[in-house]
Amino acid sequence: MARKFLYIIAVLLVLYILVRLVLTFYAEDLTEMAFVPDGPFHARPALADNAYDDPGMWIARPDMAKQDNPAQWLPSGFTAQVRPTQATVFFVHPTSYIEKGDWNADLDDATSRERADVFVKAMASPFNGTGAIWAPRYRQAAIGAFLTDKPQANEAIDLAYRDVLDAFDAFVAQAPEDRPIVLAGHSQGAFLLRRLLRDRIARTPLADRIAAAYVIGWPVSIEHDLPEMGLPACVRADQPGCVASWLSVADPADTSMLTQAYGRRKGLDGQAVGGSAFLCFNPLTGALDSAADAGANTGTLVPNFERSTGELVAQEVPAACGPDHFLHIGPPPKLDLDAFVLPGNNYHVYDMTLFWANLRADYERRTAAWLKAH
Repeated sequence: MARKFLYIIAVLLVLYILVRLVLTFYAEDLTEMAFVPDGPFHARPALADNAYDDPGMWIARPDMAKQDNPAQWLPSGFTAQVRPTQATVFFVHPTSYIEKGDWNADLDDATSRERADVFVKAMASPFNGTGAIWAPRYRQAAIGAFLTDKPQANEAIDLAYRDVLDAFDAFVAQAPEDRPIVLAGHSQGAFLLRRLLRDRIARTPLADRIAAAYVIGWPVSIEHDLPEMGLPACVRADQPGCVASWLSVADPADTSMLTQAYGRRKGLDGQAVGGSAFLCFNPLTGALDSAADAGANTGTLVPNFERSTGELVAQEVPAACGPDHFLHIGPPPKLDLDAFVLPGNNYHVYDMTLFWANLRADYERRTAAWLKAH
């Protein structure tokens, strides 16, 4: 009986080693099989010219009842200082469509809509202290579109981008001209926001109205993206009218899949970006290429995605920009975050929530600086 038990243990050990080897050497192939759609791209008609006049096309907008507006959520125990609205915020949510049945999500896809609402709750809420937040629904590209170089992927991303442009134009038409504009997006939202900055902000009067652009969870190439975006990088904590961007990893980090995804896409100048340096903004310092220990972190949001709640935990997560341009948070923090940590100690899902309170303070500081300058 003991010998049989040892045989079972030996077999399980061998299987475990084989699985680890497969995940190590074929992780990219397995990820593509799991998430990249294998069917044709299905073109969709352009939205109606006034599509975003419909309140139902927005996850969040200022005229929504507070109890129905996920962007107005606050963590339990956090008391916000009541201030008059000072800025108008345009927030583009990350990918919530993780199926492979199609290259784009339909606007009425229930599961992706529910996830998007949760993402807006966790990631747009840092801006609700002094901001009127607008967060559009859009026919987002499937997550697999960012894991392949198939031509259908570009078509899917372009379709999503057209929706976001339409939403932004509707947003600008209603944004008060005497208030600063703050742009924010994460992951796919950040990828699309890069292009929007080039096409709607750079070399236009709108550039002077931007208090800050938070392009988080997608690399912003210093050489190929930033010059086309119409705004400089945020190098000081009190600087308005600038771009902040970071990608979070714990140590030891394996960033190979992230850098491969980055290299698949061209920069805003049309050139290949593979191997080029990208921005690393540290939300704990408010500056580029800097470091701070956990004592500077005034609040990490530990979300409970199943219950759509969360709590703030202070002074647990440090941050330092590394020579690889990623924002390193040291060893995995002793917080309940493991469920959504991606392979390679990639804390992509938590890019914003790791620094929730500091991001909130950074946003309010840059908005105040813009108002003082104007």
